Amino acid sequence: MTSFSSIAELQAKLDGEAYIVDEGLATALFLAQTLGQPLLLEGEPGVGKTAAAKAMATALDTDLLRLQCFEGIAANEALYEWNYPRQMLSIRLADSNDLKLTDDDLFTADFLTERPLLAAVRYPGPTPPVVLIDEIDRADDEFEAMLFEFLGEQSVTVPELGTIHATVAPIVILTSNRSRELHDALKRRCLYHWIDYPETARAAEIVRRNVADADHNLVDAATAFVGRARGQGLDKPPGLAETIDWVSALTVLGVSTIDQSAERTLGLLAKTPDDLQQLRGDLHGGAS
Repeated sequence: MTSFSSIAELQAKLDGEAYIVDEGLATALFLAQTLGQPLLLEGEPGVGKTAAAKAMATALDTDLLRLQCFEGIAANEALYEWNYPRQMLSIRLADSNDLKLTDDDLFTADFLTERPLLAAVRYPGPTPPVVLIDEIDRADDEFEAMLFEFLGEQSVTVPELGTIHATVAPIVILTSNRSRELHDALKRRCLYHWIDYPETARAAEIVRRNVADADHNLVDAATAFVGRARGQGLDKPPGLAETIDWVSALTVLGVSTIDQSAERTLGLLAKTPDDLQQLRGDLHGGAS
């Protein structure tokens, strides 16, 4: 399929990929596809922001072009690079045949190495690719500014070749954990949706979809325990991803109840010593 024709169809297709979306997120994803505008997803770590892009790509049976951001990421890692070894080889071969190559010979599309954003605008279609710009808040302001052309005009400029416009408008999803505030100019180019922690019943359904062999009572107890833990002022509250990993581990170990027998697995939820101590206290306090 090349696109979703309705919000209901999108929800059904993502549901088939074990990604359960509420109406708000489904609407945001549908509009990102239909309007051709980038979608900025924010929320706490582990609520399913990255998984949304992956599920969209799988449901559409299209490519996921992922750009993982990090501190110090440079433009060439997002856009393109010139294949210098191949250019040097061409120069040596030309010299051996008494030929001289000019810049016009060397700086052509044949010597261009695509990175995710250039690959997106050159994607042939007919189904658009899903572009995931993951954890944009980890990059710096200069990198954000570099994205403006791609986000606003669906194009990439290569000085030697000119501006390359997207053949098929990509579905662009950016994620942020809000480790820093993003620039207003980036936000203006994007649709926006905040993904909150799901309520316990929906969290349990999501976990069941991802850990099919888990005992239903265990899933209910585990998601309830994690829900209560998030209200304990933890340094790094566990998200859905940690909950799924925890239930998977409990199932593998044959632990069927959330009691002291689950204590040795709490490292799958806690990410700091203080959080681990808090969760142990909750467990010994009779959480079940």
